[in-house]
Amino acid sequence: MISAMNRHRLLALATSIGLVVACGNERATTDAPATTAAAGAAKLTEVAMEDIKYDTTRLRFAVGQPVTFRFTNNGQIPHDAFIGDSAAQADHEQEMQSMGTMDMGHGSHGDGDAVTVQPGESGELTYTFDAPGTYEIGCHQAGHYAAGMKIMITVD
Repeated sequence: MISAMNRHRLLALATSIGLVVACGNERATTDAPATTAAAGAAKLTEVAMEDIKYDTTRLRFAVGQPVTFRFTNNGQIPHDAFIGDSAAQADHEQEMQSMGTMDMGHGSHGDGDAVTVQPGESGELTYTFDAPGTYEIGCHQAGHYAAGMKIMITVD
């Protein structure tokens, strides 16, 4: 059995650990909720998709930190999320326009940097930003990116 003194020490230790963990929990941005994971594990960032917008417009992450984005489509039409710099976004927009109204279905576009999410569903995409800079997440369903459905990401 644990003595009263040892129980007190264990409680103090658990409280101290809880305070350290709580103080070390950072948000990826003031715009979107995120949780900090253990070293080497992916940081979870929740993003809602609504009509022709994401629920956040700016995020910030550290170089080398794996990030799992959980996209939830609260809208009535499919949305996608493609991660890349502005040149990659322009290329992807052109590619999507050339495909016309072809349904991309549910899941990845096949390049590991994108996910399509149907109405009422969620999808995840894990990405590691290997270099500092400015990136975007853009929805390239017909007209969405042009209407401003994007998130600016700063990586430092």
